[in-house]
Amino acid sequence: MALIEFNTLLQQRLQPKPIGRWDVVSTLEHFALITYAVPIGALEKLIPTIRFDIASFNIDGALMGLISAVPFEDADFRFARVAPWMRFRFGQTNHRAYVIDKRTGEPGVWFFGTTLGSPVVQLARGMWRIPWHQARYNISCTYNSAARCYTQFRYEVTSDWCAAAIELHDTCELMALLPGFESLAHQVVVLTHPTDGFYRRLDGRLGTYSVWHKQLTLTMGTASNLYFSLYEKLGLLNRRQMQRPHSVLICPKTEFHVHLPPHALDA
Repeated sequence: MALIEFNTLLQQRLQPKPIGRWDVVSTLEHFALITYAVPIGALEKLIPTIRFDIASFNIDGALMGLISAVPFEDADFRFARVAPWMRFRFGQTNHRAYVIDKRTGEPGVWFFGTTLGSPVVQLARGMWRIPWHQARYNISCTYNSAARCYTQFRYEVTSDWCAAAIELHDTCELMALLPGFESLAHQVVVLTHPTDGFYRRLDGRLGTYSVWHKQLTLTMGTASNLYFSLYEKLGLLNRRQMQRPHSVLICPKTEFHVHLPPHALDA
């Protein structure tokens, strides 16, 4: 896509939609986007290529795919219209890859799955067959509002599906252009502002839902220690490779709208 198309697409994605009956609104705190470059062939084995192309990025002279772990703390997760007074705080981590929807030609994300530190996970699994998995979270994050960066950023996640250790250093420097992207508009649309997500439901069908949020203000981070057991299981990364992410981006707080219910797709 050309630069002007990415700018246009970003402006479209920044337009909010009305809050629907089952939509979730949540303030996300201690948000990070930890991205790895992996071989496209490895992702093609995990994602239904009849419907999606693996997005490719020229990184160090090789075409690579990208995956991201996205940890954050839901500060006030709530069904905005059905029960706005019921609010939940818990840790969550989305694990995703970047794809192109062949039917629209637009970039989106493929979710391998999500861990949540809340019984809410059972509601989503039972009602909508979303691949969300129970986890226990220990979150130790300290944000210096005067310096506008973190002095401590640490997650420990215990889960049979994906255990994780996350310790990041915040450089306090605003997000710059990262390897593999043509422009900041390209980078924002693909990496930090995908609105349509796809996944394999627990019953084997394809599913999708969409989100909305304002443009994020992100700082650059570096890895002090990173581990995600899922990436070993999927054959994407080993422990040593996990210590060298493509990029780390950090945001102290933002609000997300999750448009529900999700729905099943034809392949």
